[in-house]
Amino acid sequence: MTEIIEDLAQVSGRYDAMFVDLWGCVHDGIKPIPSAVEALIQYRKSGGAVCLVTNAPRHRAAVAKQLDHIGVSPDCWDTIATSGDSARAAMFRGAVGQKIWFMGEPHDLSFFDPIAVVENPLEIEQVALTEAEGIVCTGPFDPQADPAVNRPEFLYAKTNGLKLLCANPDIVVDRGDKREWCAGALAQLYTEMGGESLYFGKPHPPIYDLAHRRLAELGKDAHASRILAIGDGIATDVQGAMGEDIDCLFITGGLAAAETGTTRQPDPAKLAAFLLKSMLEPRYSIGFLR
Repeated sequence: MTEIIEDLAQVSGRYDAMFVDLWGCVHDGIKPIPSAVEALIQYRKSGGAVCLVTNAPRHRAAVAKQLDHIGVSPDCWDTIATSGDSARAAMFRGAVGQKIWFMGEPHDLSFFDPIAVVENPLEIEQVALTEAEGIVCTGPFDPQADPAVNRPEFLYAKTNGLKLLCANPDIVVDRGDKREWCAGALAQLYTEMGGESLYFGKPHPPIYDLAHRRLAELGKDAHASRILAIGDGIATDVQGAMGEDIDCLFITGGLAAAETGTTRQPDPAKLAAFLLKSMLEPRYSIGFLR
């Protein structure tokens, strides 16, 4: 049974490093969560390393810029591993072809920025769907629109054997008090329609491999038993951590706030029912990171 803890300091001494989700844990898409930022600052002061592990469909430099823009202190993290970086490497190695139909908003076009870690990267060309060899999806064109609006394009793409590279496996995210669809919802629909979707973020292994490499670059890599994953996504953060044999702290006040009855802390009975339905069991749970 998951242990409901009062604050991060209660368990942080057991771990040399942390893989920390961003959206819903450290910020809400608009502003930082002060208690979370302070908890991570204190953990780093004690000697721990923090790798932000995010399903953001952008490279880490773009994520760092976004964090600075919304006011997240750089003192609360050491390095960043993004779903976007894992997916970008695959794209530049030719995972979905050279001629690409792009699905996403203009602010995610940094996905196509030059990459240094791939030897002889493919020269990617953005084209219309009718000319495409594959699809790169960083998210919906309109995050408020039902994913089903893409059915006509997906039917064409599936019929022509196009693979869809999903740069963000999240299904939904809360931007402040508004819920938005993410690329994972589109990839899920495409798969349900018979298409092939490729995933690189949580809960899939490539992003965890990248996170370990990020820590190794700092000389701070740790064994899985000495890493704590923190996140609010039951099907991404918790499932991914458990798949990697990493202990997880589930933030119940994020995406699952209603289901877990979270105000300051989760309702124990509702949390137990939610985890039973999910068939997942994080080692720890807390209402909000603090």
